[in-house]
Order: sequence, then C-alpha cells, then structure tokens
Amino acid sequence: MANPNVQDIIEQQVLTVAKAVEDKIDDEIAALDRLDLEDIEALRERRLQQMKKMAEKRSRWISLGHGEYTEIPSEKDFFSAVKASDRVVCHFYRDNWPCKVMDKHMSILAKQHVETRFAKIHAEKSPFLAEKLKILVGFDELGGTDEFNTEDLEERLAKAQVIFFEGESSKSSAQTRRSVRQSESHDSSDSD
Repeated sequence: MANPNVQDIIEQQVLTVAKAVEDKIDDEIAALDRLDLEDIEALRERRLQQMKKMAEKRSRWISLGHGEYTEIPSEKDFFSAVKASDRVVCHFYRDNWPCKVMDKHMSILAKQHVETRFAKIHAEKSPFLAEKLKILVGFDELGGTDEFNTEDLEERLAKAQVIFFEGESSKSSAQTRRSVRQSESHDSSDSD
C-alpha cells in the first residue's frame, strides 16, 4: 500500500477533479435552465434545417442509385456512374462462388449505407479498368476466406472511409454477425 502522504495526495487530486467535473455539469445545467422560448425555438429551427438538408441529400443519393446494389453494364458507363457520387464501392466480379458471396454482403451494405453508391461490373468485360485501378483480388483483408461476416466488410470499408461508420454496425450485431451462408433470405445463391 502507498505511504499515507502519497495516498492523501492522490485522494486530494481525485476530489479536485471530481469537484471540477461537478462544477462543469452544474454550469451546463444552469445554462439549460436559462434557455427561454426563443432559444428553444432557435434550436428547434436549426435541427429542422439539419433534418431537411439530410432528407435532400438522401433523396439525391437515391436518385443516383444509392441504396441498391446495381450492375454497371460496361466500362464506358463506369465513369459516368462513379463521377456522379462522392463515395462509391465497386465490386469487379467474375461468375464464381466467392463473387456471389461478396454480392450478398454488398447488397446488405447498400441498403444500410445510402450515403455510398454500391455497384458491380464484370471484371473480364472491363480489363482496362481492372488494370488501371489495380483491383484487389481475394479476401486477404477479410481473413483470407469467404466465411467473413458483413460486419467485417463494413469495418474494412469504414477504414477506407467510403462509408459513414460510428464503430458499430448499422444493424444490431445479432443480424450482421451472421455469415451470408447462414442467411435466412430465400434468394440465396447457394443453390446456383
């Protein structure tokens, strides 16, 4: 145990910090108590404007194809689709099982992250783009297997700053921790 003088000093410092926090909270409560109807109305109006701006953004995003996982038909269509949005995640796919797994994850995330456009383009029909954009192949950053969860991909996309992410999945963890192989959806590609 620390010697009595050190313990007294620590206790005094803890009390000083606690008092400072308490004073700050008291000041914030007092400031809230001083709000009159005009202040409350101004806060309400500011929040309404923020909500309207977000609704306008959301409408614009949806008009650009956000909220859905869509296919870009050709290389020449790629640039017009991508330039229209600030954030785009594009899956360069092939007709194989790993790409079908990625498609399922991307479909889920497209609905959850309307701020980002989710699309796919056939890799073999777009060799110029695949080469110039240095497309990554495989699931190395997702554990090296197709058994990753949607939440794992969501966190990876957040690290790349292409989706808004607050540290928790957009859905409850019980829903997103399920791999796509365990999906309850009836449109499963498992039978393809």
